Amino acid sequence: MNVVFSAIVLIAFLATAWREFSWVSVDGVVSPMNALSAAMVGSAADSVELAIGLIGVMTLFLGLMKVAEAGGLLTVLARLIRPLMVRLFPDVPPDHPAMGAMILNMSANALGLGNAATPFGIRAMQELDKLNAHRGTATNAMVLFLAINTSNVTLLPTGVIALRAAAGSADPAGILSTTLFATLCSTITAIFAAKAYQRFFSENGAVKDVKVKAADGQAGEGEAAALEPTGAYPIWISLMALCVLIAFIPLTVIYGKAISPWIIPGLMAGFLGFGVARRVRVYEIFVEGAKEGFQVAVRIIPYLVAILVAVGMFRASGAMEAVVSWLGGWTGKVGMPAEALPMAFLRPLSGSGAYGIMASIINDPAIGPDSYTGYLVSTLQGSTETTFYVLAVYFGAVQVRRIRHALASALTADLAGVIFAVAGCTYLYG
Repeated sequence: MNVVFSAIVLIAFLATAWREFSWVSVDGVVSPMNALSAAMVGSAADSVELAIGLIGVMTLFLGLMKVAEAGGLLTVLARLIRPLMVRLFPDVPPDHPAMGAMILNMSANALGLGNAATPFGIRAMQELDKLNAHRGTATNAMVLFLAINTSNVTLLPTGVIALRAAAGSADPAGILSTTLFATLCSTITAIFAAKAYQRFFSENGAVKDVKVKAADGQAGEGEAAALEPTGAYPIWISLMALCVLIAFIPLTVIYGKAISPWIIPGLMAGFLGFGVARRVRVYEIFVEGAKEGFQVAVRIIPYLVAILVAVGMFRASGAMEAVVSWLGGWTGKVGMPAEALPMAFLRPLSGSGAYGIMASIINDPAIGPDSYTGYLVSTLQGSTETTFYVLAVYFGAVQVRRIRHALASALTADLAGVIFAVAGCTYLYG
């Protein structure tokens, strides 16, 4: 992150300095360097506002997750898909709490619940860090989880569907198939990329032996309880769960607009109902988890400020516009029109910026939500993640500074998401 952060800031400064020296003063027009200064201050303020808003969301969902964990739901989920997870994450014990947290994060992302996915993902990172023998360095499991997170299979991009409906689309859910195709392909790419790149980035023994003993030569009681294997469910149960998931896909395509308003209330009612059924003291446990969420949200504020100020400088410097104008003529020949190119570049850097570009494009009367470009930018919004934000928040929550191949894996998945989004939209709407 040191190299990434420094490079973005330096490029932004040099690009602005070049424009400043050639700038001619005009009444009422702000100079490039003054615009850069304003962008820095504005981005810093926006990042704190974002973190404050995140505090409430994190306290809510980490409270619910604590109830689910106390009732044993995370263990049930981990055992249910253990055959897959133990192959993807061989360094993580099959019944470790990190498994359940990662599953909840992936499930929330699949349903388009970014607000819920972030607290679950941070909790997963915290649990994975407990297996980390070299704190401050990302483990292979952390990198793979983050890569999957930035490319997660999306069944129901609820926010994008709502915006398309507001823009007057005749088929607001028409991006479900293209989004599912793009995210499925990008997730597979993320897994292969993370596994391949880890060969070139030494982990230096970053994962603990899960049988490590306590100081007195005996395993701690809490650690032993967390790591004691309980076995997986019979394979037919896991296969049945997979069939249910596959059957859910066409339901999201057909009834996605009707299902989406029920998801978040259903999560809260379901988690609390599960806790009550398992005789968990839901209120006390919820408050305990909410306290953890508050502390984590406050701790990540400096990381958010750093990365969002750097991104704000990059946008205000004009460097992104220069790259887009240079590449636009070439990418248009392969299905990426110049109007959509800023979306592809900005999505890994700024979620709100990409959202604004998408909204402006689909609300443009000359383009509209049901044109090829409208479908493409909508698919891009639902198919790729704000990679630098995820890096800052997830790794910041566990104080990881040496990210190894995490950025390379995530950007490879982002690139795959863009390529397959173009392929899907070209086939259906080109």
